[in-house]
Amino acid sequence: MVTVIDGRKLVLVMPAYNAEATLERTVAEIPKLVDQVILVDDGSTDRTAELSLRLGLHTIVHDRNRGYGANQKTCYAEALDRGADIVVMVHPDYQYTPKLVPALAHCISSGLYDVALGSRILGGRALAGGMPLYKYVANRTLTAIENVLVGQKLSEYHTGYRAFSRKLLETLPLHENSDDFVFDNEVLIQAAFFGFNIAEVTCPTSYLAEASSIGLGRSIVYGFGVLRVACDYRLAKLGLLHPPYLAEAGRTLRSAARAAAASDDRED
Repeated sequence: MVTVIDGRKLVLVMPAYNAEATLERTVAEIPKLVDQVILVDDGSTDRTAELSLRLGLHTIVHDRNRGYGANQKTCYAEALDRGADIVVMVHPDYQYTPKLVPALAHCISSGLYDVALGSRILGGRALAGGMPLYKYVANRTLTAIENVLVGQKLSEYHTGYRAFSRKLLETLPLHENSDDFVFDNEVLIQAAFFGFNIAEVTCPTSYLAEASSIGLGRSIVYGFGVLRVACDYRLAKLGLLHPPYLAEAGRTLRSAARAAAASDDRED
């Protein structure tokens, strides 16, 4: 296949859980310039994996629900193994339209950025798109606190629409990150900590009744996790804390895979 974005292989990854109702609608809007689509099913109880295979997607199924962060780790490791130069993540719940994949990918291919975020906040239409008011207020509040602690000026840290360079995915100690929802925040904190540049692109959002979403209880847990991660960053910069996920010697996806392979060889 001939690559379109500056000769670089573009892979789209979708971390999925019970996405049968929205998957086909999401896939229908994937631009043709995407070289490959990878879907990782995190132990869904519906027919997400079956539909994914029928749609021709490269499909991986976890044997159990491992968590949103663990799902992303599998997504990115598989994309790297398949030679991706640019990796874009979009949720298969149709909250974000894949039509903006080229905009995010071009931010990376320009060489100016290693992370590009699809921001629901920049365009000022998040509430009109159906974002619950409590989530909007929490998003704005947490983002303001994070910007102060991390020294960034992002419009949000909580979007699930992201593009990454191969360099970033191979460099960051992503294996040290949480297997839960705070993984998203840890990645951005890592990117800032290790000096990678972050871009934002405005994007619409659509909250559908059939789309997956975490409830109020888990949102509160996530919020405290976000604050903890931002504090980790500031304390690490001051030399007062050394969390593994902010350590240069932390385990990357590749180093963890090599260690697992070596362990399997010893067992054989």
